[in-house]
Amino acid sequence: MSRLKKSAFTFAVALAAAGCSDPVDKAAKARIFSPEDPPKVVASAQQKLPPEDVADNPQVARRILGMDAAEVTERLGPHRYQATLGYEWTSEASIPVKLTETRTFRAGPGGVSGDFHGVLENSRDQGLEVMRVGGQVFARNRYGPYRQRLRDRGMAERTRAELTGAIRDFDSLFQGRLKLTPEGTVTHEGRTAWRYVVTLAPASEGAASRPLPPSPQAKKGADETTVRRANFFTHRLPRSLDGEVLVDAATSVVLKARLDGRIGVPGEKTSEAAELRMTLEAMLSEVGKDPRLQSPEEFLPDADKPQGIADALDTFGLKRKKGAEAAGSDAPPEPEDEEGT
Repeated sequence: MSRLKKSAFTFAVALAAAGCSDPVDKAAKARIFSPEDPPKVVASAQQKLPPEDVADNPQVARRILGMDAAEVTERLGPHRYQATLGYEWTSEASIPVKLTETRTFRAGPGGVSGDFHGVLENSRDQGLEVMRVGGQVFARNRYGPYRQRLRDRGMAERTRAELTGAIRDFDSLFQGRLKLTPEGTVTHEGRTAWRYVVTLAPASEGAASRPLPPSPQAKKGADETTVRRANFFTHRLPRSLDGEVLVDAATSVVLKARLDGRIGVPGEKTSEAAELRMTLEAMLSEVGKDPRLQSPEEFLPDADKPQGIADALDTFGLKRKKGAEAAGSDAPPEPEDEEGT
């Protein structure tokens, strides 16, 4: 080897050695080859939320009251959640309208990725049911058969959050004005919990009382029902609120809640004065007990496109395209005119 080649080889080796010892390169390699960061829910579950600070720290209070079901499962493990919500509408021009809603949720072991089973029912004979077992998702309405859901990414997780978010929704509807006053500790299901008495805080203390940006409007204007609903959310005024909340001393999870409140809409803001009374009874139980969830014995396979639209067109005599029938497609057909052209 010539002297020039030897010098070039020595210089290359020196550069490689210098690169390996560069602290910036080492840090970059450490980031690239480090283990994947845990999901956000897992990291949130590791955060310490002192339950004794709920009354004095609004941020801690909002985190605890709005804790997602996935984080609750990470903190508590397997458990059962049961909630009953009551709604009663009254107005000057109509009779009262009542609705009772029941939510039941069972979480299995495995944390955020574990099995779960949720059921929603109401007094109008409506409801839904969703379960995830072994990574497979099944869903149905109250009286329909189970159907496997392979394409609805995140549907089961969204349903889990909605079923168990009664306290969060209650707090949001009351403009974040749940005021918690500590009343010592109690025992619930064998666990030590901080007890808080709930009252209605002044409007200035409501974290969620800031106005929202205007919602999009339809070109032809909103219908009467939509206008009435929008006026309620725009002009709603919480009038009263009482109850209690029990917060687990070990995990900062709400173990039990009882809330009773009224929201009014003044007559000068809408066509008629109205009031909504809301009640909530929620409780966690069977903490640490594996529900041993199993997949349904019978279920329909997942469907790429449901037959509902095509069947409706067939009912009204609108035949689907011949090519679609031959290919077995469920795409909506193009209707034929009366002359067949």
